[in-house]
Amino acid sequence: MISAYTGTQIRAAEQPLLAAGMGTVLMQRASYGLANAVVHELRDRGRRLYGASVAVLAGKGNNGGDGLFAASFLAARGMRTTAVLTGDAAHSEALAAFERAGGRVHVLTEANAGELAAHVASADVVLDAILGTGAQGGLRGAAAALMKGLTDTRSGTLLVVACDIPSGVDADTGEAHALVLSADLTVTFGAAKAGLLADPGADHAGRVHVVPIGIEEHLPWPSLRRLETPDLARLLPRPGRRAHKYSRGVLGVVAGSEDYPGVAVLACRGALAAGAGMVRYLGPPAVADLVRQSCPEVVCSTGSVADNRVQAWLVGSGMGPGDSEQLQRARDAVESGLPVIADAGALPALPDVLAPQVVLTPHAGELAALLDRLGADYDRSAVEANTLGAVRQAAVLTEATVLLKGPSTLVASPFQDFYSQADGTPWLATAGSGDVLAGIIGALLAQVGSDVGRFRNAGIDPDERWAAIAALGASLHGRAGTAAADGGPLTAGRIADAVPGVWGRLAG
Repeated sequence: MISAYTGTQIRAAEQPLLAAGMGTVLMQRASYGLANAVVHELRDRGRRLYGASVAVLAGKGNNGGDGLFAASFLAARGMRTTAVLTGDAAHSEALAAFERAGGRVHVLTEANAGELAAHVASADVVLDAILGTGAQGGLRGAAAALMKGLTDTRSGTLLVVACDIPSGVDADTGEAHALVLSADLTVTFGAAKAGLLADPGADHAGRVHVVPIGIEEHLPWPSLRRLETPDLARLLPRPGRRAHKYSRGVLGVVAGSEDYPGVAVLACRGALAAGAGMVRYLGPPAVADLVRQSCPEVVCSTGSVADNRVQAWLVGSGMGPGDSEQLQRARDAVESGLPVIADAGALPALPDVLAPQVVLTPHAGELAALLDRLGADYDRSAVEANTLGAVRQAAVLTEATVLLKGPSTLVASPFQDFYSQADGTPWLATAGSGDVLAGIIGALLAQVGSDVGRFRNAGIDPDERWAAIAALGASLHGRAGTAAADGGPLTAGRIADAVPGVWGRLAG
């Protein structure tokens, strides 16, 4: 499991070592790891090392010191190094080491920003070491002009490596202030930063590589986590020898309408693919007929929520404000106290205050509408600019578990436990994809929602298991989409078809 932390948490973990006089040691470890990461990245790309040109954009703080020391190590490998000092000072020891290694130094001004941008853009590698985790806001003045010029003239062959975090990205939230030079690789020190795993920060981070520097034992509980393959293998349910369809988990589905009948089919297919022992469908007769034709395994029932025995409910997909009977069923499912995944049309119809076992799955626009209804000042653009802050506030206000769909899918529990999953492909942005995701998560809720020991054994607080289940479903959905797409377009039905194969590879 990847653990990510805020800048404040990282600085607090560094403090005992700094107090012991190990500041220079920490910087040397970080810069040496940064230099090695650049070397490995160039080799992986089939690029030469000797004679390659490296430009380091160095701020006046420790982040700039890390970049300058790293560039001096690269100079020792035969690379040609240039530094652009963006502040009125630089880390003195690092700058001295850089100059001893033969590096050339330019001091940035408003007058030469354009000229230096063109010079830097002609390098093979750029190290972005202007702003670190403690910076507030984005680049300003000549540094902003330099970055704009570099962004405008950047070639496809230029390798951009961010030192700890791309300059202008908030380490705590992932907010991107003003112009940010998107990195191909971010080399971060001690531990991943939460802002690298949340959009829009993740848009600019590229691949994230963590360099241990010795602070790890001082780190607290992480601000954000990401499930990896071993975690998925540990959490995915496996039927016992004497399992039967009822013990495997029964999911009730209240989804679809006469306007959107296919949504119910996709939700049911997602649930079946993700291992539910039985799926019961409640909905309009015409939709139920389509479900029977498409998924003969589904039991189409009648009556109320209370009349149907299930372990979890899926509600809301494909429903509108006029679907009064379906919306009442959605409210009844939430009031049952059972685990519920509530999607799309159900979100405006549910009570303002819910419970942790209710998983809400909005996209950015739906989350903005939910937050607006609850009195929070967010529109869609504000949600997209601060996804982590928005999902955090929604979980606090609703007391539910909230999953925000996106390139980096975020999950927040009302207890403020957070997950970020980014296992998918842009091809997942297709109609019906979210309905399959709802089915997958619903099936997992039905199968493992009551299995407290499974999560305790995996190092997850049982009270937080609803967030972990949502993250598990998001990862499974993303991996299935990637497998189904195989680099090209896909449809939602193919995502469901790919789930069992992905599951088998993970569990095997």
